[in-house]
Amino acid sequence: MQKVVVGMSGGVDSSVAAYLLKKQGYDVIGVTMQIWQDEDACSISENGGCCGLGAVEDSRRVASVLGIPHYVMNFKKEFKESVIDYFVSEYVMARTPNPCIACNRFVKWESLLARALSIGASYIATGHYAIIDRLPNGRYTIKKSATLAKDQTYALYNLTQYQLKHTLMPVGAYTKEEIRAIANDLKLPVANKPDSQEICFVANNDYAGFIQEYLEDEDNKRIIENKKVLNMKNTEAAGYGFTPGNFVDTKGNILGKHRGLAHYTIGQRKGLNIALGRPVFVMKLNADTNEVVLGEAQDVYTDRFYVKNLNFMAIEDLQDDMVVDTKIRYSHEGARSTIKRTGADKILCIFDEPQRAVTPGQAAVFYKDDYVVGGGTIQ
Repeated sequence: MQKVVVGMSGGVDSSVAAYLLKKQGYDVIGVTMQIWQDEDACSISENGGCCGLGAVEDSRRVASVLGIPHYVMNFKKEFKESVIDYFVSEYVMARTPNPCIACNRFVKWESLLARALSIGASYIATGHYAIIDRLPNGRYTIKKSATLAKDQTYALYNLTQYQLKHTLMPVGAYTKEEIRAIANDLKLPVANKPDSQEICFVANNDYAGFIQEYLEDEDNKRIIENKKVLNMKNTEAAGYGFTPGNFVDTKGNILGKHRGLAHYTIGQRKGLNIALGRPVFVMKLNADTNEVVLGEAQDVYTDRFYVKNLNFMAIEDLQDDMVVDTKIRYSHEGARSTIKRTGADKILCIFDEPQRAVTPGQAAVFYKDDYVVGGGTIQ
């Protein structure tokens, strides 16, 4: 009997994943990853998603119902280094990161898989809505799930071939409604638990407040500096993204004052607190000059951008130009485009039709026939 470690977040999806694998005959072990940094129990319990004590208790109750062992493993160090430090560093450099993608690659897979294999497991499993498939060319990739409204392939593009080979995603063939129905039939205590929506370690979705507080700790500040992300031409003036600066138009004319780069993202219209008598949108965040460039609605559209930090799934590498569907954020439906190799770790993506708010720091994921070809970080 093959052993599988299921990452149980206390939600309905991972809980049903554990049940489905047990039903298929696997020796299932439930593991909840302890990743929250705060040691205070009251503070931890307030944090939802896969970070809080509530996730541990819910997972334990589910494991008891399913009759499987459950353990808590400490991944706080890995989470801080690979997710939180990365998250803060990107915002400091006026980019918009996706911490869930980093967490998937470096914590939920790289770290958890290593521990799972060390205790004799053949696989790890999650409750993600995606389907792992092996193509005729021998490569592993992920395919869009049965429920496109919940499809999570975008956030999984960065997994390696080795990680995919040792991963099971049993809920990808089901709709969300079917998963909840299974949980209700089993009388699982999390059957009707709502899905978590916000980034788990940021309270009230206040990114800027979290980053500012994080950098008030001298040890954290030193780590971010040592990552050599603070290479702006005027580091002191930029003030780690919190020093006020100028709103400017596309010609460099000063329009007003902003609160600090960390408070803004590409395409933003609301919350600018500037009255120009017409709607304006954030076009660019300039870390070198500490300026927020504003433009008209049409100015936030573009038909091309570069992608680096590449990871391929369905193909080993991109040799020739390829027509794909490209998603530029989780909620983006994807758009037809052509990708061209322009360097050792660089791709040019050209959309057939201009797309709104292509945002540096976010992921661009390339699809062909619902399979993930690969992806990378928007530059």
